[in-house]
Amino acid sequence: MAASAQQVASLTGMSAVNEYMNQQDVDRFRAWESKNQVTSVNQFSDVKPTDWAYQALSNLVDKYGCVAGYPNGTYKGGQAMTRYEAAALLNACLDRVTEQTDELKRLLDEFQQELTVLRGRVDGLEKKVGKLEAQQFSTTTKLKGELNMVLGGVAYTGSAFTRGNGNNSYLNNGSNVVARNAVSFNYDLRLNLNTSFTGKDLLFTRLRAGNWSNSAFGGTPVNMAALDKATSYNTDVVNIDRLYYQFPIGKEFTATIGPKLRNTEMIAFRPQAYNPEILDFFTLAGAPGAYNKATGGGFGLTWKQNVKKGNPYMTVSANFISEDSASGNPNDGGMFSATGRNNVTVQVGGRGNNWGIAALYRYGTCGTDLRRGTPMAASDLMCNLATTATTTGLANNNASSNSIGLGAFWQPVQTGWIPSISLGWGYSGLSQAGTVSGPNTIANVAAAQSWSAMFQWDDAFAKGNSAGFAFGQGVMTTSTRSGIGANDANYAFEWFYRFRVSDNISITPAVFYLSNPLGQQQNTQSTVLNNTGILVNTRFTF
Repeated sequence: MAASAQQVASLTGMSAVNEYMNQQDVDRFRAWESKNQVTSVNQFSDVKPTDWAYQALSNLVDKYGCVAGYPNGTYKGGQAMTRYEAAALLNACLDRVTEQTDELKRLLDEFQQELTVLRGRVDGLEKKVGKLEAQQFSTTTKLKGELNMVLGGVAYTGSAFTRGNGNNSYLNNGSNVVARNAVSFNYDLRLNLNTSFTGKDLLFTRLRAGNWSNSAFGGTPVNMAALDKATSYNTDVVNIDRLYYQFPIGKEFTATIGPKLRNTEMIAFRPQAYNPEILDFFTLAGAPGAYNKATGGGFGLTWKQNVKKGNPYMTVSANFISEDSASGNPNDGGMFSATGRNNVTVQVGGRGNNWGIAALYRYGTCGTDLRRGTPMAASDLMCNLATTATTTGLANNNASSNSIGLGAFWQPVQTGWIPSISLGWGYSGLSQAGTVSGPNTIANVAAAQSWSAMFQWDDAFAKGNSAGFAFGQGVMTTSTRSGIGANDANYAFEWFYRFRVSDNISITPAVFYLSNPLGQQQNTQSTVLNNTGILVNTRFTF
């Protein structure tokens, strides 16, 4: 019996299809369909992916399961079908759709309360996100801050220097530096702006201020008494402390370039697990001459072996820093110039989940220093010495140093009575073409050494707290070039306990003791000078 297109279009739902079809034919086709139903379009031997309706047929089979083939495994897609066959096929598909719709309604009714709660939370989150987007100062930059407030003092014991040799006038009551025994309250504020344009790169800007200029914890008059958080900036003046851009090159390399960055921040890692950040000396892996924190304009490249997460890996880092890179006068500085205070640093290391080992080499030109140690060994390498009255045969800008640092650390996988162990040793060879009158100047130093041993207990007595102690010797002269006996030994000790008040606040009381911190200059005057520092550092991160 024929039917017009208008009549077919007016038929809706299974009831209309059943009215149009003979029920006996429907039952017969359903039995045939059930017997020949397929679960994958690939079961049809005559259906190929290149067929124009392949994707549509695949969707009907995979999603709705309402397509059947012939007993011989064919679909016969090019063959005409009767109106009964078309109606039966449509009826089967409508049955599946109805089943899924009923199941969805049942689930919606069952979880109506939970869905209402979730909808309310989503609406609340959308409002908060909208508020944050309206108030944020940048879509690419995040602000992170750190404030350290240090209350304490350094006590000087022993006799002070008197006026005499200018090289020895470190502690006296005259016009030069005097001993600082007062209790001081100092701060260090750092505001870090982390900007990323791709999600993998970093434009880093740090604003920093502090008030350490007259503090005994600032490194004057005793270099070894300087804290890690002490700044050399003018009191209460905000400065640009870091400014550089870092970006990946492939999967294993990271490049860094900028007008104000630090050599020890462009290496893959610092080989120590000890990190109270009290005395600056104990943050330098036992080798201040190598890890000298040279800061200026420069660039660096780091390679990190691409391995499966958790496996040990190798690293190689190399960088160049000119501490006077901002100068346009070649007599006072400039990148790559003889007076630029240049530092070339290379580190090779390996790391695992709970251990690390590294060797670092640094070459420094005149004007660079060996960071923390005695005045004789750790001072700036002299430049333009031929213009001074106390020099003998010294060429301009001829000073240089070659420093190496060997460091390693290990920490237990689980915290307990066994501490992490960090060991480091450093050596520096100095070269200057001549000698300087007076036995105690760096121009007479041929070689210097340093070392440290550091121990830290994480989760000490309470989760999140830590405790530890460290001891070692700062950079000291071990040989001279003018036949002067080296008597420059010094010792440093440090104890700390860090209370974790919250995720953003910690309080760290600490004590340090420095024995003979002025080394050779102190010994040649037959004086005794030791330092004891007591402090409480309160840190806020935000």
